[in-house]
Amino acid sequence: MATIRTRKFFTNRILNRRQMVVDVIHPGKPNMSKADLKEKLATMYRTTADVIMPFGFKTDFGGGRSTGFALIYDNVDALKKVEPKYRLERFLPREDKKGGRRQRKELKNRKKKVKGKKKTEMGSYKRNGK
Repeated sequence: MATIRTRKFFTNRILNRRQMVVDVIHPGKPNMSKADLKEKLATMYRTTADVIMPFGFKTDFGGGRSTGFALIYDNVDALKKVEPKYRLERFLPREDKKGGRRQRKELKNRKKKVKGKKKTEMGSYKRNGK
């Protein structure tokens, strides 16, 4: 069983989150998965796992101990507003791509020909620009 300790706890009211350094002690075992880590932190801080963002974990030399960072947001809206897109894509459920590869390429090339707001209005994969 791995032990989780948090330190340097800070409540960031501006960004609606709590942030902390997380130490995971796991002697004789491989690293703890981020999904398991989210569940454990959720029970520790009485929240749901979908508002927790663990990242930047490094294992100390020799193993047995990992240190990283975790952010616990007040709600999912605050999380989506503040977190960088690459981190959101790591943890939030993925949506299936609609349309095929050829349609995406055609849309990309049509978007190159227009400026500004019209690009977002073109947003869907339409066949042959109709």
